[in-house]
Amino acid sequence: MTTTGSTNAASTAAPAPVPVPAPAPAPVATARELGLAHYAARGVLEYVLARHGATFAQQIALRAAINADAPQTPDELVAQVQGSLKADPAGIRAVLDELRANELLVADGEHLRPTEAGRELFAAVAAETAPISARVWGGIPAEDLAAAGRVLALVTERADAELAALTA
Repeated sequence: MTTTGSTNAASTAAPAPVPVPAPAPAPVATARELGLAHYAARGVLEYVLARHGATFAQQIALRAAINADAPQTPDELVAQVQGSLKADPAGIRAVLDELRANELLVADGEHLRPTEAGRELFAAVAAETAPISARVWGGIPAEDLAAAGRVLALVTERADAELAALTA
């Protein structure tokens, strides 16, 4: 029996290309996805804060006092923290009382100012979370961060307006 050239040609032909799957579509930024991202990041911070005996609300209030351009009255700190946390003013006043009891804030006349211990706590938490934040945020393209920033700013603006309407 003779061999035809077609058999030879078939055996040396390139194999059929393997289909490459299309990349998975990027998830849509839904309210649930945004909330899950917030709580994942907050969970890391709360874990670190707990090791230092502090709460998330205390850290927010302490940051407001430390980052203020001038000493703040309790009412000014309550308003600033309420803007961040959307929490009840009475609860925020309790947080300020806790910070004073723990000697992290001190009364200076009618103002509150952070103590050295308060500054040290804030710095320790920032130092501990900085490398974690770098790992979480690192490698995200600048254009993606810019788009996320625009979306989050718009969501925040709209949610603030809705909350204002609900509490008016």
